[in-house]
Amino acid sequence: MVPGSLLSQEEESAAISLEDNTDVFQELFFEALKQKGIENYGKAINALLKCKQLETNNDVIDHELAKMYQLNNQLVLAEEYAREAIISKPANLWYLNTLVEIRELQGTDLKGIKEQLPYSNVQLKENLARIYFEKKRYDIARDVLKDLRSSKFTRELIGKIQDSTKQENPVSEELPGIENIKEENPVKVLTKELNSLSEKGEVDLLNQKAEEAIETYPAQPFFYYAKGAALNDLREYKEAVEILMVGLDFVFDNDELLNKFYGELAIAHTALGETTKANTYLSKIKNGS
Repeated sequence: MVPGSLLSQEEESAAISLEDNTDVFQELFFEALKQKGIENYGKAINALLKCKQLETNNDVIDHELAKMYQLNNQLVLAEEYAREAIISKPANLWYLNTLVEIRELQGTDLKGIKEQLPYSNVQLKENLARIYFEKKRYDIARDVLKDLRSSKFTRELIGKIQDSTKQENPVSEELPGIENIKEENPVKVLTKELNSLSEKGEVDLLNQKAEEAIETYPAQPFFYYAKGAALNDLREYKEAVEILMVGLDFVFDNDELLNKFYGELAIAHTALGETTKANTYLSKIKNGS
């Protein structure tokens, strides 16, 4: 029988060890983010790999490694970690979008690796259809929708695809009960509305409407920018940083919007007293926008 005092010492020692590991993990993770911020992807990857040794089943680390290898143009490794992340969390939209982006950089889509994914997950398939729709890859979005049962989601998305392509297509015949939906492009409508609210200075309503827009169209970066700007105006700087960082992952080939993101991040970090981070984002702003 283990004496009570010895058992207590062992428990205390184990708790201290766990706490030490947690501290090391956090230090490594923040070091990785710091290196990412200054575009030193090799060092960021090394820090994340050390995090992976401490927590082998951490899907957040898998996703960050995928993004980092992608930025470092190591696409095979990027895809490997992106798959691991989505296997851990099949319904996670951000993880799936990263995997789609990495496959596109390799000139392909997810068809060839469906068997390696938890493709039976309905939320994964809905997310995938939405992602390809937002990318205007309507043919692939239709193929994904064929793998889903008819529902409000499939009917609405097919209607939007038909409206976007401005022509009839056979998908409505393959999914009974689906009707054509003719409507003005909803993303453009929401963008105009948010810009109008911003110009009028209606910050609370802008914050609310931007949140609703994100829920409906989670892959549209402008909506994250609008909400981040609103949060800054409301002096909710930490929340602003969080939402802007999420939105950044959806910005591609749009320097003007990138500059707006960087500007709002600089504002938020300045207000938080984080001048180094603020200066980092200010230095990223490109001229001529």
